[in-house]
Amino acid sequence: MSLEQVLQYILSGVTNGSIYAIVAIGFNIIYNTTGIINFAQGEFLMLGGMTAISLAAFVPLPLAILAAVVITAIIGALVDFVFIRRLKTPSVLNMIIVTIGLSIVIREIALHVWDEKVRSLPYFTGSEVTSVSILGAYISPQVLWVLGIAAVIVVFLGFFFKFTLTGRSMRACAANMTAAKLCGINTGAMVTVSFMLSAAIGALAGCAISPITQTQYDCGTPLAIKGFTVAILGGLGNSTGAVVGGMVVGMLEAFSISVLPLAYKDAIAITILLLILFVKPSGLLGKKEAAGLKEF
Repeated sequence: MSLEQVLQYILSGVTNGSIYAIVAIGFNIIYNTTGIINFAQGEFLMLGGMTAISLAAFVPLPLAILAAVVITAIIGALVDFVFIRRLKTPSVLNMIIVTIGLSIVIREIALHVWDEKVRSLPYFTGSEVTSVSILGAYISPQVLWVLGIAAVIVVFLGFFFKFTLTGRSMRACAANMTAAKLCGINTGAMVTVSFMLSAAIGALAGCAISPITQTQYDCGTPLAIKGFTVAILGGLGNSTGAVVGGMVVGMLEAFSISVLPLAYKDAIAITILLLILFVKPSGLLGKKEAAGLKEF
């Protein structure tokens, strides 16, 4: 294997890893507030991408992306208001079942709204044939956008959860919902904010990756599986861990192509997930509490 091939695999792994990391971060946001996993996170990416594609036919691309992020954030809030808050006994199991059901419903609605056609946004800069050479390997400028957006999201969330009152309140809700209520925190509002923030980040990620991966009504499910794997690998609730986990999964997938048939690529994430659940359920950078889901 030549140096150029190795670099090409590395760049491919970094690209895919960044995408998975953003999805995992969406899982972590809601987990950091409610202590549960939102399995509809992949659908937020799909909705953001498909909405932006539809709007881009009428308005400039930046405005279409902004509007798609806002619309998807509103949908995230509606998910909380219409479904989550109506649960009388919102246990972890109930919440997981609800989010799985929501992912199916959203996917079917998207099928009827946008049909089965594969679509994509135009490249933010350059075009499909434009590429940047790095030591003989080539990378699309859109990949740089994905990497930049992922970095900004990680930095923003690190600051948000550690240094803002809302972020700390969301973390308090995850630690103990009852205690947070006794401290005067509006726990319902915090859960809504977490769904809106998670949906908005998912939508932004869906727009960023659309020119590379293309967007279809059912593209959210495989991304959710990879994102969940990365979240578990890095440690639930840990954004830095999500980036590390994303890079690990992305690299393993990229280099596996050189020794395994392409059809086995998606099986790698499931294998990693099973191994982590058996060997170290808390993940690489996660705390022991993350090994078991908390009560909502």
